[in-house]
Amino acid sequence: MSSSDDPRRVHFQSPEYLVERLDAIADLFDTDRTDLLVNAIREYIEETAESQSFQELVATKYYDNQLDFETVKQLVGAETAQRLRLLKSDLEDEPFDLAAPDDIDIYDGDNNTIDTESPSTDIDER
Repeated sequence: MSSSDDPRRVHFQSPEYLVERLDAIADLFDTDRTDLLVNAIREYIEETAESQSFQELVATKYYDNQLDFETVKQLVGAETAQRLRLLKSDLEDEPFDLAAPDDIDIYDGDNNTIDTESPSTDIDER
């Protein structure tokens, strides 16, 4: 068992009716409340992490330096986090300092066009 799998005690307040329903379900399945809560939390996290809106929120906060890479990896998984890291790196690169293109005719007046309406592959020179 890795250190990330070690149980951690948490305490939170919940409406009494939810705890009563949870206990009734636990009795029905002959399990305990903790197992049901852990499974429910795991399913919620997996479902949330797969949602497009959640991934967009994580990406936005990562690009704005509000989340670090390790947190992103925990939230959306290693593969998606790595993709976001590469995109962020690409976005942070300085743009190339290129001169605007000259208005010249790169075809030197000889344009070849293809008639996409015709089944023939003949090239119509203009």
